[in-house]
Amino acid sequence: MNEEAETLQADLEERLRFETLLSDLSAQFVHLPGTQLDGEIEAAMRRVCDCLGLDLIALWQWSPDSPHLLIMTHLYRPLGGPPVPSPMDAREFFPWIQAQILANREISFESIDHLPPEAARDKEAFRHFGIRTNLVFPLSVSAGAVFGALSFNDMQRERIWSARLKERLRLIAQVFANALAHRRAEKLLQEQEERLQLAADSAGAGLWILEVSSGRFWVTEKARELFEFPPEQDVTLDRVLETVHPEDRETVRRAVDTAMREQREISIEYRIVRPNGGTRWISSRGRPRDGGSGASDRLMGISLNVTERKAGQLALEQAYQEIRQLKERLEKENIYLRQGDDFHYVKSGIIGQSEAVRRVLQQAEQVAPTDSSVLLQGETGTGKELVAEFIHQRSPRHARLMVQVNCSALPATLIESELFGREKGAFTGALTRQAGRFEIADGSTLFLDEIGDLPLDLQAKLLRVLQEGRFERLGSSRTLTVNVRVITATNRDLAEEVRRGHFRQDLFYRLNVFPIHLPPLRERAEDIPLLVQSFVHEFAGRLGRKIRTVPRRTMEALQRYPWPGNIRELRNVLERAVIVSAGDTLQMDLPAVAPGQVPSVSTLAEAEADHIRAALERTGGRIKGPGGAAELLGMNPSTLYSRMKKLGLLRRTS
Repeated sequence: MNEEAETLQADLEERLRFETLLSDLSAQFVHLPGTQLDGEIEAAMRRVCDCLGLDLIALWQWSPDSPHLLIMTHLYRPLGGPPVPSPMDAREFFPWIQAQILANREISFESIDHLPPEAARDKEAFRHFGIRTNLVFPLSVSAGAVFGALSFNDMQRERIWSARLKERLRLIAQVFANALAHRRAEKLLQEQEERLQLAADSAGAGLWILEVSSGRFWVTEKARELFEFPPEQDVTLDRVLETVHPEDRETVRRAVDTAMREQREISIEYRIVRPNGGTRWISSRGRPRDGGSGASDRLMGISLNVTERKAGQLALEQAYQEIRQLKERLEKENIYLRQGDDFHYVKSGIIGQSEAVRRVLQQAEQVAPTDSSVLLQGETGTGKELVAEFIHQRSPRHARLMVQVNCSALPATLIESELFGREKGAFTGALTRQAGRFEIADGSTLFLDEIGDLPLDLQAKLLRVLQEGRFERLGSSRTLTVNVRVITATNRDLAEEVRRGHFRQDLFYRLNVFPIHLPPLRERAEDIPLLVQSFVHEFAGRLGRKIRTVPRRTMEALQRYPWPGNIRELRNVLERAVIVSAGDTLQMDLPAVAPGQVPSVSTLAEAEADHIRAALERTGGRIKGPGGAAELLGMNPSTLYSRMKKLGLLRRTS
């Protein structure tokens, strides 16, 4: 019984010692100046170690920008040990522990063997520093960010961290955290005050505080200089108002009253009368502040000398007025070009925002993910190659380069070997074996431009490749198999070429799976300003010129011109114009239109036939039903049949 009483007595004495220690520390750190904090923390660590029989207490801190760089700011380790690097990279020594601390989690373990597998690197570090048991508390204030950690350790034995002991040590950690946060706040406030004073001095600003109840001012030396008050003179509100120009005095008085009554910031400009009789313009800004009584009884602010600005303001406004008048006059005559190449209406080199261009891009994006054949139809210079590249870049084959062949640029005798390849000795001059474009494009896209110029004898071989993916090199009997997506383009009416017997009907149907019509430039005149802007910027940058404007009459003429050569012609014309332009305004003369270049005016019947053909192309030849040509044209199917028969379209379509 006596032994149990003695144990209870010892426990009570230990608790009393710790409670006394905690009370002393709490009182000691409440109003402790920041300059004495470090020494008192280390002394407190020693007392805690002696009281609880701990071997090591360490306090780590870090900056918000580099939470992985731990700086040991305080350490008590009576038994000594390996040197501790400072700063210590937590990613190298304690990555798991640091992650838990940053998440504001306490960590305790009786033995390092109790750490989880993901803390393997942490175990090695603990063994290196001779630590056997550990209790760590994150340091933060009022649910703020964690800025440090306080660890309690044993190096000679393993320890069970009871809930009562944890609670005691948690209180000590909070005392340290509050003291450190208070010192951080003091340093931050001091730095802010120094920065404010430095900024005010650099800007020539005078700082002041008005105590409204007494009407007395606290002012900096710069504020005295602005109002030209002698160093020994007391500054009061009445004295300040005496220096204010009589015409502005009531404005200043009313501004002060308004700021205090409505508790809002004020900003005013007014004149003061200098001792030499001259005037000085002052700009003042102030806001109400609580002096500690619970109500706003002070007005804190800043004043600047703005005399030079005021003196030049009238001249500046006059200059601005002249600039506005000049700009309005120039805008009537010129169109300003946007500088830079950040055009939101550019897609893979295709420039335009007209409905016609949007429709082409929409169709291209629809067919791009598929392997279907695409037939691009349009006049020369409408950008068929760009659309083909646009489709290829959005297809699953985009990782490989698109292979191109211009069927009209090669002699008929060489087209076959160019497309399908040849064996050595296949014909006179064939000194080596050559792979054809189909072989090169295996797994990619083959773009056949001007497909309407392909000879009839090669059309059958092309049809076989499209249908079966098989062909033979010229001079070889071995069949090759390829996986090629084919995009073709033409400026001809292939349906008419089929009717005249110049193009195979079966090949036409095979190529015409997904036709896309590219409108001529004259049908999308609203895109011409965008094209002009892009091309002029490109050529000006290449030639080292600065072209900023285009005369409005020139732009209107560009939009009226029929452009028989389409975008290619526009590009060439603009390149020449940039070369000959001497200043920053584009100077150019439009080319004369040859009689045969102006699009002829069709008859009403021809226009109606073209319109029906366009509708049939968009519907794939379907006349009736949902999405058919009749629905597209807003006509009854029987009426459309009769019009097609009258215009000679029914036989050709069927």
